[in-house]
Amino acid sequence: MKTLYLSAALAVLASPASAQTHRDFVFGTDAKVPAGAVRVDSAYDAARGYGFEGDAPAISATSAGDRPFFFSFDAPEGNYRVTVTLGGDQPSDTTVKAELRRLMVETAAVPAGGKTTRSFVVNVRTPLMPDGTSVKLKTPRESETEGRAWDSRITLEFDGTPAVREVAVEPVTVPTIYLLGDSTVCDQSGEPYASWGQMLPRFFKPAVAIANHGESGESVSSSISRGRFDKILSLIKPGDVFIVQFGHNDMKEKAKDAQAAQKYKAGLIDWATKVKAKSATAVIVTPMNRHSFENGVVVNSLEEYPQMAREAAQASGAVLIDLNAESKVLYEALGEKPSLALFEHTPDYAKVDMTHHSPYGAYELAKIIVEGLRSHNLKVADAVVDGLPHFDPAHPDPESAFKVPPSVTFATAKPFGS
Repeated sequence: MKTLYLSAALAVLASPASAQTHRDFVFGTDAKVPAGAVRVDSAYDAARGYGFEGDAPAISATSAGDRPFFFSFDAPEGNYRVTVTLGGDQPSDTTVKAELRRLMVETAAVPAGGKTTRSFVVNVRTPLMPDGTSVKLKTPRESETEGRAWDSRITLEFDGTPAVREVAVEPVTVPTIYLLGDSTVCDQSGEPYASWGQMLPRFFKPAVAIANHGESGESVSSSISRGRFDKILSLIKPGDVFIVQFGHNDMKEKAKDAQAAQKYKAGLIDWATKVKAKSATAVIVTPMNRHSFENGVVVNSLEEYPQMAREAAQASGAVLIDLNAESKVLYEALGEKPSLALFEHTPDYAKVDMTHHSPYGAYELAKIIVEGLRSHNLKVADAVVDGLPHFDPAHPDPESAFKVPPSVTFATAKPFGS
């Protein structure tokens, strides 16, 4: 099946029309277009600020879809509530992802002729900071391959057997959960890699935004030098949450700096202190284990770094989510060989990445993070989706229960770090 992409852009600065705070995009040749809405039927155009990205999808009388596609629209930095109306002439099952494969809607099935609505919040960010400086992006990776993470545009990806009738967009002011971390946290741009940060939005109602500032290959020290934390600090406000997880790349810095581990701990403490000074909540996450089994038991391959993170949380008064300990329980519950499914692998398992995770693995780790927020009774946990069972890593979901269809974009290079 030929892969199709859709992109639509929301103009927000130049013209009276673009200054609207709420825009509707309508799909379907015979669908009624309400006042103020526009029909999407062509490729993205910068002057117009919306349109299809890549090949156009199949468009019926009621909807666009039939095959996976992308839809983008211009939007300045901020948080946006997006409401999608799904369903078409034929039975459909739509999964919605945003920007770099952030999971927003998981498998919404609609019978022929039916429709349903789903709402979620998408965070848009740019590298620019208030003082005129910018985050030092990795080029060409972040400026090209991962450009959607930093542009003034929202890109929606519709996977499965999608049918999309309408997309409505409005700016919102909601608590924001800021993420900072490495390749095990960031929004991975292509299959078969995934990280827990890009799965997290699926578990929250449209009352919270997830802003993932993680990046492959990063450490505490590099995130300081590149301005990644400064960017978050320039945006964070009372009631927001800052979640940080590093360690995998930090431990490699010891080869060049004997004080690297202490600097890692000090950096986490400094960040947590600055976040708390902004009346926001700091959460330190210990780095999850690699697939490091010996005689059926996971052994620590991260040296003193998980303990350093624990000590940093205690010293700063930050909330601690011990993903290192919880991931050990998760991996061992599945067993040495079955747990390989949690990690990026070829279909025949001839090659397995023992650090980076598969979408299934990222999904399970995200559940541990959600459970950590719940167990500490953080206010943002009130926005967890209704009916989500509590998660015990000793009793993980079987891989067969993971039904999220893969994205149509595939990674052309392995994530930085190991």
